[in-house]
This record gives sequence, structure tokens and C-alpha cells, in this order.
Amino acid sequence: MALVEATIRALWDAGNLPAAATEAIETYGPEVLGWLTTSTGDASEADEAFGTACEDLWRGLAQFRWECSVRAWLYTLARHALIRGRKRAAERPARRQPLESVDVADRARSRTAPWLRTEVKDVFARLREELSEEERELLVLRVDRNLAWDEIAIILGGGGETSAAAMSARLRKRFQSIKGKLRERARDEGILGEDS
Repeated sequence: MALVEATIRALWDAGNLPAAATEAIETYGPEVLGWLTTSTGDASEADEAFGTACEDLWRGLAQFRWECSVRAWLYTLARHALIRGRKRAAERPARRQPLESVDVADRARSRTAPWLRTEVKDVFARLREELSEEERELLVLRVDRNLAWDEIAIILGGGGETSAAAMSARLRKRFQSIKGKLRERARDEGILGEDS
């Protein structure tokens, strides 16, 4: 990922914002869309939030301050887009003028790999669905996306008054609790032994 970030930064430094945005969305888009879909359990809602996040990245890249990775920023944009979309679900504004980002977002969507199904994966998928949306968000970001705790704190922190270190510690503790809950449920389902 460091190479991708360096490529995006080089394009940004050169003033080629469309290429930088395209690289960011094509590289990170499929995983962000997958995270939204897994977290919400609603492909349509996830798709809408993803499209909005891509537009936000496209429009805001010139002002990006490089305080985090572009990857973490796109996750943050996606989460904020989801929250905003839910707040105005009843009164949808008129569709905005299409941007180039729509085509790039569509390409990222088409490359999102379908989940491979096995009996054990099906059980774990069902167990994950039983978690709250907030628990699924954290689980996917840490396990599936392998994001660092400081990046997860940025994505889920919401810009509150809590320090990044305190937020990271709270998220790590919550993550351990989620893992324990999943482990216990997996034992109950018979897919983990008593020693696991």
C-alpha cells in the first residue's frame, strides 16, 4: 500500500488530481465498497454511500492535507457519506451533475470480488451478521482490510475530543471483546473446539 500512496502523492504533487483520484478509487474502491456492504448489510445503501464518497474524494482531493493515508481518508469519506445519506433518506436532493468519478466508481464496483462460500465461511458470515453494525465496521477494518489502529481511529473517531491514542486503545479493547464474542458463538456452533 505504501507504493500506491506514493504514486497517488506523486500525481497530487504534479497537479494531476484526476489521475490521483482515479488511482485512489480504483485501488481502494473495491475494499471500501465491500466494507460498506458488509457493515450495512444493504448493497443498495452501501452503493449509494460509496458513490457519494467517490464524489467527495474527487471534489476534495485538492484540499487533502495528508494527515492520514488516502486509503484511511476514503474509508472516512465513505462512513461520513453513509451517515449523511441516512440523515436525509426521506428527502433526497435532486441528482447532481455527473462527474468523472462516477465512471471510476463503476469500474471499482465491477472489480469487487464475490465472496467465496464454504460451510465454515457461511457460519462465520452468519455470526458476523448477528453483530451490530458498529462491531462489523470495526471487525472488517481490522481483520479484512488490515488497517492500522491509528487509521481505524481516524475512520471511526468522528473528529471528537478524544485523542487518537485513547481512541485506538478503546477500539483495541472493543475489538478483543468482539473476537471473544465470535469465538464463543463459533464454539456454540461446533466449528471451534473447546480449546480454541
